[in-house]
Parts: sequence; structure tokens; C-alpha cells
Amino acid sequence: MWSIEERVVRCGKYIVETGCTVRTCASVMGTSKSTVHKDVTERLSVLDPALAARVKAVLEVNLSERHIRGGESTRKKYAARRK
Repeated sequence: MWSIEERVVRCGKYIVETGCTVRTCASVMGTSKSTVHKDVTERLSVLDPALAARVKAVLEVNLSERHIRGGESTRKKYAARRK
């Protein structure tokens, strides 16, 4: 098992490398969404401020695209029901 510091940095690097969401990162890392969010928004800024800034940029992009992803998901859901 990783220490908290290792987990925080791993999550931050994974989000920056893949551009994934907090939910996806949590699934891959085997932790909760709340833990990953706290790790990358609070703990990472203490451990690695430069990485925290890059993660914040990715999370802002994800937030701005959230409504598009949700709409697309709903469209697919109802298209599948019609078939």
C-alpha cells in the first residue's frame, strides 16, 4: 500500500498525463472519489505546487466540459432504448 504522499502525487500525475476525471482516477487508483478530490485540491498543493497547478488546469477543463459529456451520455442512453 502507498503512503498518503505517494498516493497524492500518483493521482496528480495520472490526471495530468491522461486528462481524466476525478471519478476515473479514483476507479483506477482504487480509492473513493472524495479521497482523490481532497488529494489533488488540498494535499497536492503542499507537496508539489507545480503539479497542483497543472492538475487544477485539467480539472477546470473537465468542469467546463461536464455539461457536454452528460448530454452526450443521455443521448446515447435514449438512442439505445429506441433500438
